[in-house]
Amino acid sequence: MKKQRLSLLLPIILLLALIFAPRAQAVCPVCTVAVGAGLGISRWLGIDDVITGLWIGGLATSSGMWFSAWADKKGVESKLLKFLAGLSFHFLLVPTLYLLNISGDPLNTLWGIDKIILGLILGAVAFFLSVITDQKIKAANNGQVLVYYQKVILPMLYLSILSFVFYLITN
Repeated sequence: MKKQRLSLLLPIILLLALIFAPRAQAVCPVCTVAVGAGLGISRWLGIDDVITGLWIGGLATSSGMWFSAWADKKGVESKLLKFLAGLSFHFLLVPTLYLLNISGDPLNTLWGIDKIILGLILGAVAFFLSVITDQKIKAANNGQVLVYYQKVILPMLYLSILSFVFYLITN
């Protein structure tokens, strides 16, 4: 019953997010929704927790960068303040994962680290590196993207490749 409600609710949430999303920003809301949808679907399908953690890390990093772009528009000039605010998305997420018993099982580890936390860290790094890659591609191409939706494709590509690597490691 819970899975049926989720399968009915997820498309509605995605549709509303697409309808009410503001124009593209540093990391657009549509990208954030796409990462969130990937997370929800992977947990629903029973995919390994390290892979789920990768997408959680990508979502948290995306949200932090999105918040930083919003702060820029509001006139916040302190890079440290924006960085700490963006990082708070990660710091608030970890205790929540433990409180919800999603994380913290001593038998659910890889290399001695909780699978979700390991995935969260690696997913955050992968997402951040994809944003840097996007910026470098644009800088080398006179401020132009090489392909449409490059800003969406690169994070999804990085997280998907890392997911495949960890699929091979954990299976």
